[in-house]
Amino acid sequence: MNNLSAGQMQYLRQHKKHQRIVCISRILILLSFLFIWEFTANVGIIDSFIFSSPSKIALCFWGMVKDGSIFLHMGVTLYETLASFFLVTFVSILASVALWFSSKLSEILDPYLVVLNSLPKSALAPLLIVWLGATKTTIIVAGMSVAIFGSILNLYTSFTTVDPGKIKLVYTLGGNRFHALSKVVLPSSIPAIISNMKVNIGLCLVGVIIGEFLAARNGLGYLIIYSSQVFKMDWLLMSIVLLCIMAMVLYAAIELIEKLCGKRF
Repeated sequence: MNNLSAGQMQYLRQHKKHQRIVCISRILILLSFLFIWEFTANVGIIDSFIFSSPSKIALCFWGMVKDGSIFLHMGVTLYETLASFFLVTFVSILASVALWFSSKLSEILDPYLVVLNSLPKSALAPLLIVWLGATKTTIIVAGMSVAIFGSILNLYTSFTTVDPGKIKLVYTLGGNRFHALSKVVLPSSIPAIISNMKVNIGLCLVGVIIGEFLAARNGLGYLIIYSSQVFKMDWLLMSIVLLCIMAMVLYAAIELIEKLCGKRF
């Protein structure tokens, strides 16, 4: 720090000040929203039965914490999301490598992948239930179906846009296509792989919730659909809040992996 010039020190101070302002503004917006929501529900401006309130949601959450039921629902959704996410990551990398190795295979499968990626995934959920039954496997597959085809297309595109000069250098030095893949294509595509992971973690969560709507007896998706049927709006809104928090935590975990990979590579 002692080697920094006065201009650099001033820039760092301004940057830190900017970050503090952004952080404080975000917190104030959230607190203001919660305060307005609570106030309007208490004075009757909005119907607290339909819209609930932050205090009711907190009490509902605490009640489910004490009986342990909320941990079951959160654990089931988290397990299904992570299972579908890791399977999507593994299968998409494997499929992209196969397509990169065989240009003929990629030409044959490209239109099918595009069509499957464009298909509304919610339309597949009832079909998956008929094929696989109302099991956790069905929900995991539903989570995978939302992300898998787009992930394959994106990763394959990343593989094909790697600097061809580096690949030619590998061949010049006596390497083969496997060496080009392991030494050039995969290392160069790590940013794209992590970027896909950041997108896929959210998509897998969406797919899992769709599956839980239709084929679950546990999980936050099941809790949402059940609470809407019996008009327990506290449960419904609490589940939505927990899903938002879960999505933020999972995304932050992927960002941490991205930073660690950035330092290494």
